[in-house]
Amino acid sequence: MNADRSSDAWIRAIPLVFVLIWSTGFIVARYGMPHAPPLTFLCIRYALSIACFLPWIWWAKVAWPHGREQWLHLSVTGVLMHAGYLGGVWVAVKAGMGSGLSSLIVGFQPVLTAIWLAYSLRGSEQPGVSRQQWLGLLLGFMGLLMVVWRKLTLGTPLDHVTPGNIAFALTALLSITVGTLYQKRFVQPCDVRSANTVQLLAAWVVTWPLAMMETESMRWNGELAGAMAWSVLVLTLGGSSLLYMLIQRGAAAKVTSLMYMVPPTTAVMAWLLFGESITAMTLAGTALTALGVSMVVRSPR
Repeated sequence: MNADRSSDAWIRAIPLVFVLIWSTGFIVARYGMPHAPPLTFLCIRYALSIACFLPWIWWAKVAWPHGREQWLHLSVTGVLMHAGYLGGVWVAVKAGMGSGLSSLIVGFQPVLTAIWLAYSLRGSEQPGVSRQQWLGLLLGFMGLLMVVWRKLTLGTPLDHVTPGNIAFALTALLSITVGTLYQKRFVQPCDVRSANTVQLLAAWVVTWPLAMMETESMRWNGELAGAMAWSVLVLTLGGSSLLYMLIQRGAAAKVTSLMYMVPPTTAVMAWLLFGESITAMTLAGTALTALGVSMVVRSPR
């Protein structure tokens, strides 16, 4: 009985842990981005993550996905949710886009997911997106806009928008959206460790040729080494694995709505670590975002 209660408590805590881990992505970028080209950094991150997963899979005798079809589906999700999403965000930020605007663009994901679900499930017996969830998505996005508004209007001189970095940010948005829906639709349940390894391998294969075209070199120091270690051990092994589990366990609209909580949580972390100010609008936006997410994930009566 105690074991069952502990298991249930862990399952309920997964969304919170995921948001906390995923929110550190921009913090890591702030430490590591000035010292490395983005795609080369991501290639090393993928390779080190695979090197961590393989001994774990061997030691735990984890089963690999069955059949070529599942390997193909996992490879597609790996290209979309690792290479496409991470590559798009990191290249956009490296090209001068501020974290506020990049967060806002990627923050459209829950809305795109809900629109696609509402369209694809028309006339079917499966439940689509309810009115309560639509209202929650709207409130969540309004709160997200309030949180990042100050960075959009009072960014640093390096925060600028070009057709190039907008294109990379939109690529990241489409990749994470399509990847989430694709995984929910085609990927069969399998162990998260072996599934993540297949996804990372596919992401590395796609990213490596592009990284070879980067001319900037890696300038290793404490900040870059710390950013790499956190990216591998926490963001990839922890955050990406939790996202895989959430998609397999929950409805797509509910899972993606958690992304709304990432920018507010990142703002709090930046306040604690870097002393960035938190305004009354930030607090109000965080509360509104939390309300919106709760309306999406809470089942209607």
